[in-house]
Amino acid sequence: MTPEQESIRNRFLAVDTTTVSDVLEGVGRYDQALSTALTPIAANQEKLAGFAYTVRMHLQPYEGPGDPDKMQAINGMMPGVVSVWAGDAEGMASFGELLALGMKVRGCVGIVVNGGVRDSAWIAKHGMPVYARYRSPVQSIGRLKVTGCQVPIVMPGATSRRVEVAPGDFLLGDADGVVVIPAAHIETVLAEAEKITEREKSIRADIDSGAPLDIILKRYGRI
Repeated sequence: MTPEQESIRNRFLAVDTTTVSDVLEGVGRYDQALSTALTPIAANQEKLAGFAYTVRMHLQPYEGPGDPDKMQAINGMMPGVVSVWAGDAEGMASFGELLALGMKVRGCVGIVVNGGVRDSAWIAKHGMPVYARYRSPVQSIGRLKVTGCQVPIVMPGATSRRVEVAPGDFLLGDADGVVVIPAAHIETVLAEAEKITEREKSIRADIDSGAPLDIILKRYGRI
């Protein structure tokens, strides 16, 4: 991760998904939130923020003790990435604690998976923020295969059926969910989100001081 990328990641950690979602709508990107079915695997887990590293999976039988393409995908992860796993997994875990730990030691700072995980309590102990559709004790070996890495993928959306995620897009996740910031909009969205965040600090202080809400609305234009 370059110093510039690290700076972007740290700045995004200081803003909220709600603010970023509003800013995205302001630049015409109305459907960038991922499905509300993708939820944190642990209560009070840390924010998720990083550049998308995409992995595509498909339900298909295969021979052997494991999926070498999955191992290759994980080995290719770099510091500052959020691994985003797309596919048609149902009922089984896409991976468990040991592979999640393998991602972490390579610098992966979060995981979003349209499917399940197992060993979720152990994954949480490693401090890795993870959003998944479900949890399952069932392994994926021989059933679910990685068919692409660092390619454009599609994830389920909150307000649309599909949200496209490309390598290098940025993902931000907190208690309200996950949003995808397309690479072309990262700098613009971040700068505007920071401005709104500072304005909201002033609004919060005015509300705490007992100022009438109609006066606050006139002063700031929105609450």
